[in-house]
Formats: sequence, C-alpha cells, structure tokens
Amino acid sequence: MDLKELISEALCSPSDSIAYFVSRELSRLYSDKTIIEGAFSSFDLVSYAGAELCSIVGGTTVFNKSRIEWAASGKGFIEEPENGWFNVLWKGSLLDVLFMTWTQEGYRDRHHWIIADDRKIAEDFLRAVCDWSIEIHGAILVFDGGYWHKDPELFDAIKSASFDNLILPAALTREIQNDFANFFASREIYEKYRIPWKRGVLLIGPPGNGKTHTVKALINQTKQPCLYVKSFKSCWGTDHDRIRDVFTRARKTTPSIVVLEDLDSLIDKSNRAFFLNELDGFAANTGVVVLATTNHPEKLDPAILDRPSRFDRKYYFDLPAPPERSAYIASWNQSLEPKLRLSEPVVPKLVEATDGFSFAYLKELFLSSMMQWMSESGNGRMNSVMLNQATVLRVQMNSADGKKRKKRDGKKQARKAAASRL
Repeated sequence: MDLKELISEALCSPSDSIAYFVSRELSRLYSDKTIIEGAFSSFDLVSYAGAELCSIVGGTTVFNKSRIEWAASGKGFIEEPENGWFNVLWKGSLLDVLFMTWTQEGYRDRHHWIIADDRKIAEDFLRAVCDWSIEIHGAILVFDGGYWHKDPELFDAIKSASFDNLILPAALTREIQNDFANFFASREIYEKYRIPWKRGVLLIGPPGNGKTHTVKALINQTKQPCLYVKSFKSCWGTDHDRIRDVFTRARKTTPSIVVLEDLDSLIDKSNRAFFLNELDGFAANTGVVVLATTNHPEKLDPAILDRPSRFDRKYYFDLPAPPERSAYIASWNQSLEPKLRLSEPVVPKLVEATDGFSFAYLKELFLSSMMQWMSESGNGRMNSVMLNQATVLRVQMNSADGKKRKKRDGKKQARKAAASRL
C-alpha cells in the first residue's frame, strides 16, 4: 500500500480501528522516521502557518480534501484540512503531517500524524504549534462547537471598550473596578490566610443595561487572559466533556477570566451538577475568575445563584434611573450633527418620557428618530420627532412585555393543570 491508497483504505475500515490502521501503515512506510499521533484541537497548523511561523503545502502524492467555511460577507474563506497530506518547513526542518477526519459514535473525530526525522524535532514542532494555538495574551480565546479558536474581531471590540464610555451608577462602576483590581493584586494575601484565590462574579439584570459592555471593559482594563465560552454544545462528546475542557484550559492559564455570557442558556438540568462540580469541586481553580451574566436569574438553580463560594459577587444592572438616562441622552445628543440635536429644554422632557427604558431602548430611540427625520427630508426639529418616537417605542415595549407575561402565565397554568392530574 502507498500513500495514494492509505486514506481511502483507512476510511473504509471500521471507525474504531482507523487510527490503528493508519499508524500501522505509516510505521511500515516510514520505518526510518519518527511518527507522533494526536487528536486535539490545539494543533492548529493552518493558523500557525497563517502567522508565518512555518510553511505548508499540500502533498501532491495524494488527494487533499479540505472543508471550506464561510466567515462573513467581504471576508476570505476559512479552509480547514480534513483528509490530506501536507509538507511542512519549520525552522529548517522538513516534516510531513497527515490529517484524517471520520465519524465515530455520531461525533466528528479528527486525528493528525506528524512524521519527522527524529522524535525531538517532531515533539518540538508539536509543542510549538500547540503552545502558539492556545496562547491567549494579545487575543481572545473563544470556545464554540467543542473547539478553541482566536477571535481577532472580538479582541478589537474589547480593546475599544472602557468604563469611560459606559454610563452606570458611579458607585456600581467603582465597586466592580475595585473588586477586580484588588483580586488580581492580592494573591499573596489570599495564600497567606489560606483562602482559595478564585472568584465567581455574576452580573444580573434585564437585557440592554450594560452587562456585556462591562464585561468587555473589565477584560480590557485588567489585561488578563480571557476565555470566552459561546456554547458547551458540540457535534462530538457531551456537555460534560466540553465543560471539563473549558475548566481544564482555564487552570492551565492562570490568572485568567472565563466569560459565560447568558449563563441561564448555557446551564440546564442535564449539565448543572457537572458544572457545579467543576466550579466548586475538588479541583482547585486557583487564579480563575468565572465572570457570568444573566438576563433571567429566575431560570438559574438556587445551587448556582445562592450558594456562597460559587458566585460570591453579584452585581445588579437595573434599568437606568433619571441621572443615567440624562447622561446617556446628553452624550448621544452631543455626538449628533447640529441639525439633529435636541434643544436643551427638551432633554428633561425626554428623560421623563423614557422612564423604564433600557440603554438598548434609548439607543433605538436615537437611531429610529434619526431615520424618521431623514425620511421626512429633514423637515422640522428633532424635538418633536424624538418625543413622538419615544411614545411609539413605549407602546412596542409594553406590547412585548404583555406577550411575555401572557406566555409565563400560560406556562404556570399548564404546570398547575399537570399537577392536578397527578
């Protein structure tokens, strides 16, 4: 058997014997070389080569199959090798890398084999690629679909976030900033008094009131490595496997901040116990800060929400009070073109008219008012346009709230009816 036949023959084998088959045949074909096999996502050879840390070309002796993913409009495609042979030039050494992907027990399984002249070269290359792939400084490491990847766009968005352009009650802003600064500066004190140097922080409140911006501002301000979790779901393994992956990775990079946005959507009855064990079990999460947010604290189990030492800091982001609404409106008003600005006497009226609005609704008020003003060819003042638009948005907001209440009441009645039949 030669290389041309190896991949197709291997993929015709039972899934639980493919790796053995490939390793055996490679050992036969390259008896004078070192072969290292692995199956972990941190071996991101394509990105490593994209950073110009090595050179790779597809081997011409076999057919190379890659999966193309579309990132977004106006951007290049992302090409990920699935089955193929690659020639690699790294630090003056020539190596070969074989990628193979197959389905095992319903999950996508991806393996790689590194072939080098001696074991030291193979191990040094593997270590260099993996170390670079999991390096967090100067990047944000995102966990999604069971894999880690660096997100340059998210990193750029975080670099521009600060507490200077975030309107919150001064006491809340000051307390959050001091809490994180003191924690990361106090490792020696924690260890002196034998207190676990770890932290769980939960930001609670309705959507659109600054929780996400606060998370970004904290990451930017603390300059600590950040691991951002989008989902524990993947096409392979279970939620338990993915939760373990996240916390294992966090413990390898300390201090670090693990961000769990919309915690109530990430954790459910099926994975709650395992999550709690990783969060506050036998494993020491030294130097790990778990920073989570939730719009719906009522959906969280009391074991998560109320038990001390899990989320020992809770910060509440309420709807903006008049001082915050006034500051937000003034900030927006100042940024507008002169023709679009509100007159000073109207600002207090708008503050009163937006009682109960979140920051997200206030932003929508300005954007929709500007669109309305432009659709009217710029006739009239923004004063009347924005006051009228505030009334429109309030009707929409009340309608949405009414539908939510109706849905909740329906669920309650269904549960009562089910209980009465028992």
